[in-house]
Amino acid sequence: MVCALVRGSTRDNRRRWRGQKPLIFMRFHGVFLGSQHEIWPKQHNGKVRNAPDPTALIIIAEADRLKTASLEQVRDIFDHGGLGMVLIGMPGLEKRLSRYPQLYSRVGFVHAFRPLRVAQLRALLQAKWTPSGTALPEEGVPDEEALAAIIRVTGGNFRLLHRLLTQIARLVEINALQTITSEVVEAARESLVIGTA
Repeated sequence: MVCALVRGSTRDNRRRWRGQKPLIFMRFHGVFLGSQHEIWPKQHNGKVRNAPDPTALIIIAEADRLKTASLEQVRDIFDHGGLGMVLIGMPGLEKRLSRYPQLYSRVGFVHAFRPLRVAQLRALLQAKWTPSGTALPEEGVPDEEALAAIIRVTGGNFRLLHRLLTQIARLVEINALQTITSEVVEAARESLVIGTA
């Protein structure tokens, strides 16, 4: 499945979004923007052969930052695109969307992501999960104190867990450490400016 990711902006304006609309529609009706070299419909021996657009889903991250005009464009794209949409945003997005009945009437369901429970977080860390592109020591986080510190600092917040593990990996690499201790976790927490837990 091919997904298109559109990010909201606090400096969003009607002209800029309107300027992107033809690009978005081209994406859905003929041009594959995933690679500048792949074009739909494809050419073969000088003849154009039609190929179905592979887009089935648009994911809009930071949808809570979109202005009213942009939300109206999202609704228009949904109405004319024949594809699915996922709007991702901070808490309060559903309440904001409910103020726009033309768009809200098209919402199938809302899912609020809750913080990970301690057992889920512990299982994730014991399974040696790391953020993409991040390398932790082979044994992961074997120290029970370090594991407890990570759980305490993140409070189950997955985004914060991602940031903390990335910072821990950076500290491990810079200092050529072999294991993750509670001191390493505390140093990573201090460098992230996330406050005390």
